[in-house]
Order: sequence, then C-alpha cells, then structure tokens
Amino acid sequence: MVRDKFVRYNNNSLHYAQAGDGDVPMLIFHGFGQDMTVFDFFTRSLARRYTFYVFDLYFHGASQWAHGESPLEKSEWKETMALFLRENKIETFAIAGFSLGAKFVLATLEAFPAKVTDTFLIAPDGISTSFWYSMATYPPALRKFFKSMILRPERFLGLARFLNKTGLTDPGLIRFAEYQMNSVEKRNRVYLSWVVFRHLTFNLSSLAALINANNIKVTIIVGEYDKVIVPRNVKRFAKKLKLCRLEILPSGHTGLINQSLPYFVGEG
Repeated sequence: MVRDKFVRYNNNSLHYAQAGDGDVPMLIFHGFGQDMTVFDFFTRSLARRYTFYVFDLYFHGASQWAHGESPLEKSEWKETMALFLRENKIETFAIAGFSLGAKFVLATLEAFPAKVTDTFLIAPDGISTSFWYSMATYPPALRKFFKSMILRPERFLGLARFLNKTGLTDPGLIRFAEYQMNSVEKRNRVYLSWVVFRHLTFNLSSLAALINANNIKVTIIVGEYDKVIVPRNVKRFAKKLKLCRLEILPSGHTGLINQSLPYFVGEG
C-alpha cells in the first residue's frame, strides 16, 4: 500500500493511501475511532479486482482539520473530492464506507452521482439520526452542555446509565460509549467528529431519487445484533432504492467489515 498521500484544500489535509491494481477504482472510508489500516485485509484480498483509495477521516489517522469546531460543509467536501479525482485522473468509481464513513460515502455520491457506479454501505451512519448525535449538534445550548460532558465524562456516563435504566438506550451502546470515552484524546475526537460533521445530513427520499435516476447499484450490509446501527432503520431506506441488495448478517457492529468482503465480488 502506498501511504502518505494527501488532498490539501482550504488548509485541511485529507490523508489517503492507494492499494491494489484492479480495473475498478474504489474510494473507501472507515468508521469512528478507526483509521485506514482497518481495511488492510480488505485491500490485500481484493487487490486484483479494485484499485483502492483508502481515506483517514478528519480527526482520525493522519488527516488534519484546520477550522476548529466549524462544520464541514457539503460544498467544501465536494471541492476536496473534486481535487482528489482530478489529481488521480479518476472518471468513474465505486465507493464504500463503514459506519461513520458512510456519511462521507453519501456526501460524495450526492456530489458526483454520474461518476458513481457501485455503492457499498456497511452498518451505515447517515441513514438515521441518534439521540446522542442530535444532542451534540442542535441547538448551540445543548452542544455546550454536551461539550461539558466530554470534558467531564462522569456526567456523560451517568446520563447514559440513567437512560439505560429507563429503557431509552441499549446496554451495548453504553459499553460502546464507555470505550470511546476512556481517554481525553478519544473524548475530544467524539466531540469534534460529531460537531464538525453535523452538516453531513441527507434527505433520504431525495437521495434515493438521485441514486435511482443514475442507476447506481447499492449494497447495504448490516448486523443482526448491531446496537449502534439498527437494521430496521436501514430497511426503510433500502426499500426506496431500485437497484439495492440488503444483507443482514449474524454479527455485531465492528465484525461486519471483514464479513462483508464476499459481497464486494458478488458472492455471499
């Protein structure tokens, strides 16, 4: 894998690597708390089929966001990716993302629908909005309260456990939150990712119409036991799509990445 390539736009640095030598270019985005290396097994296994461009999201890996808590706008993402496509002489491409990375898949698809041939969404964020995401981003007063809980995690975890006792959230989500909040670095990444990416939201009916109008093939893979991305929320979106394959695997959240590999070659 050729690492340490960057798309530099508006003082930001988006880190990516190129891997494989297949005929089909594929852009691929990891989930929250990961970096591009989570796809190493993936890119080795499918190196003859795809030429992968594997990205680090901002606040992850070697990518750098230069604008504090200011949101990443869809227009800026479009300009960043347009520069990337020009630099790499890519005309059409497949695209894939896991969890949080699916937001960047959908933003890229929305920006370049005529260039996207196939889309793979693994436990996709961006299809529905969680309670925690809403609290972190809207309105400013709640965002300030959420930031205070990032700095004092006992507040966050106390609230999470209260919601668990009242049946408003799942114990699996509590364990996920505890893992993502167990250091200052992780807590800052939680806050900045949720706040900076808050404008990456989508009108799903309009997005489905765009996908259908451009005959984009979509494969959606979710885990039956996933507590982070619940399958029922994804099913509603899948029903809107003309060329969609929905697979529900006997898996939790993070295990889906490698389990999804056969579906990238039309197997499974």
